[in-house]
Amino acid sequence: MRRRPGSPSRKPFLDADERRTAASQGLPPGRTKWYPPGGIHMTSGEWKLLFLVVLVACGVRLFRISMPTSVVFDEVHFGKFASKYIKTRYFVDVHPPLAKLLITLAGFIFGYDGEFDFDAIGKEFENVPYVAMRLLPALLGVAVVPMSYITLRALDCRAPTALLAALFITFENGLITQSRLILLDAPLVFFTALTTLLWVGFCNEDKHEPFTETWWAWLTLTGLSLGAVASCKWVGLLTVATIGVSTIQQLWNLLGDLRVSPRLWVKHFMARALCLIAVPITFYMFMFSIHFAILNSSGDGDGFMSSEFQHTLSGRGMADTFADIAVGSVVTLRHVNTQGGYLHSHPHQYPTGSKQQQITLYPHRDANNDWRIYNTTASNDAVPNYDYENQPLLYVTPGMRIKLYHTSTEKHLHSHEVRPPVSEVDFQNEVSAYGMAGFSGDMNDDWIVEIDSGSSKDWESSKRLRTLRTKFRLKHALTGCYLFSHKVKLPEWGFEQQEVTCNKNAVRDNSLWFIETSTHPALPADAEKVNYQLPGFFSKFWELQRVMYATNAGLTERHTYDSRPHTWPWLRRGINFWVKDHRQIYLIGNPFVWWLSSISVAFYVGVRGLLILRAKRGIRDFDNSKIVKYEALCTFLATGWALHYFPFFLQARQLFLHHYFPALYFAILLLAAVFDFLTSTLRPRTRLQVTAVLVIGAIMTFSKFNALTYGIPWTRDKCWSARWLAHWDFSCVDFHADVGSFLHARAHLLIFWPVFNV
Repeated sequence: MRRRPGSPSRKPFLDADERRTAASQGLPPGRTKWYPPGGIHMTSGEWKLLFLVVLVACGVRLFRISMPTSVVFDEVHFGKFASKYIKTRYFVDVHPPLAKLLITLAGFIFGYDGEFDFDAIGKEFENVPYVAMRLLPALLGVAVVPMSYITLRALDCRAPTALLAALFITFENGLITQSRLILLDAPLVFFTALTTLLWVGFCNEDKHEPFTETWWAWLTLTGLSLGAVASCKWVGLLTVATIGVSTIQQLWNLLGDLRVSPRLWVKHFMARALCLIAVPITFYMFMFSIHFAILNSSGDGDGFMSSEFQHTLSGRGMADTFADIAVGSVVTLRHVNTQGGYLHSHPHQYPTGSKQQQITLYPHRDANNDWRIYNTTASNDAVPNYDYENQPLLYVTPGMRIKLYHTSTEKHLHSHEVRPPVSEVDFQNEVSAYGMAGFSGDMNDDWIVEIDSGSSKDWESSKRLRTLRTKFRLKHALTGCYLFSHKVKLPEWGFEQQEVTCNKNAVRDNSLWFIETSTHPALPADAEKVNYQLPGFFSKFWELQRVMYATNAGLTERHTYDSRPHTWPWLRRGINFWVKDHRQIYLIGNPFVWWLSSISVAFYVGVRGLLILRAKRGIRDFDNSKIVKYEALCTFLATGWALHYFPFFLQARQLFLHHYFPALYFAILLLAAVFDFLTSTLRPRTRLQVTAVLVIGAIMTFSKFNALTYGIPWTRDKCWSARWLAHWDFSCVDFHADVGSFLHARAHLLIFWPVFNV
């Protein structure tokens, strides 16, 4: 028996209160001479049985994993991200990097060069080790099966109960489909299951003897797993919340235990704070440090980030530029709020409105971003009466009336009472480039400078325009509107660049500009120069978190196959992943497993409510150690389900059925716990028979829908017979009338075990 030196030995007997406490914690009366790590009591026969179950899970999840040989659903995104990692091209995604890094690692190990573009569902793979990349989430999906078994055994459930949950997860169609593709949900569910297992093991160690080496090991591993689950998807924060609630309950119980001194309680608190807060945060940030280290080159994600961030990327560095801005300076203007890029014009006209030359925001450096500043405060004539090359510098100050002259096309920045081609509203005016060589322009080319703010490190930047340090607005002299841009893209005729307008009701943030580069012929080479102050890791980290949050919150457009949380527990609708060659992959769960798990949640809520009512009437149900044990067990699992489910009701963004998978995992474990309770009075042989009946039901239902899981030949009649609910919208008309038609059209689609040609 392990005992920390100096720790008090336990009593050889338990009083009545301690027996109830032990029962609520899943402990048998008394102590054994050897305590297994994590309190996981499993016989050698169980390990052999579990090995066989894992083999079955491998067969189910790896069957035909090389098919289809084309891009499926969100492989469009996550395969593309792997390509960008390998090419070190910066991108922005709403999910943290760990799961994407794991998939990239699998592709890199098997020789992927990042050249395939993953640009369309159904596109055939070429020179891509897609089987290896699919194999990683598939193996993580397999690992969930034994973890569910071990978790339930650690929770003191019987072996048939743990076997039931493991086989239910093995034959759950939705989890199978999601784990066989280059997607992030399999790693998410894996780390959710791993965190739950490690936490249960730690709780058992804590009940046995705290502050031993194994106690610290289980607690630290739980913290690392929390960091990993949060690093796959932000949905993993719900797992963090689950462990957090359980931790608070532990500390609350310890606080009420008079045998625990205040000093010892603080020690418990600090240990949990270190391992369950500091360790996960450190792990999470470490994943982003790897993310930044790999993505060190400019890519299509640059536009989401600040100018300072962008200039940390290879290919985006900028030479020092003059700090002073005066009449005659050639400058580039950048929009502050949208990161859309530079004020830009090119020799293409608007197809509607004035049909004058287009003005846009363009995210890349280009000669078409260059504008010369002319002073028109005293005269409407844009031809410079002021000899800016030879006369003293005339700085650009607040209230100065200027013209911006596009040096490439010899036109002026212009606005008038014409509606823009996209934002056709009364308070928006078109902005165009107008004029020709030698034309001095007109008053619609005049803009008034309004300084908004300067840098605290440069007092002059609040008094006059200074490169990189002054934020300002440009007010149209005649109409009073402000030069404005927002996250609206022009159509193909505008090369999908960002729209620029003149807005009479301009939001301040979207009408702010700054000057990034400045040159002037009268400035000597040794004149003061400035450049971006490059951010460090923490600044980049926090900026990316804000961008991820804003991007995620912006995903509010409806999708053909999105669904709302109230439909998930009853599996009202799936997701069409892929249709090709009269075959289909459609994400749908195993209805037998899904509905039983939802019923178990309802059963728990009903029984728990009944116990509360009975306690109110003075009935002492909690004097029964069996009730105490199952109440604690089921409450933990039900809390996990609720915390992984109900927060989605608060989200307005697109949601899909696969967002329910972590909650489904807890629901299946809760189903097993309810089964353990309901069969606790049965003889072992009868319990095994009931288990076998339920497993057979799950396998039969799995077989009913496996054509949609694997994308194998199916017939219309079988498809129609499987549409148990009207909301299930997999397309039966896409299948052949009989299997013979498949064999005649595509002989190679016979069911076979794949050779992993990676």
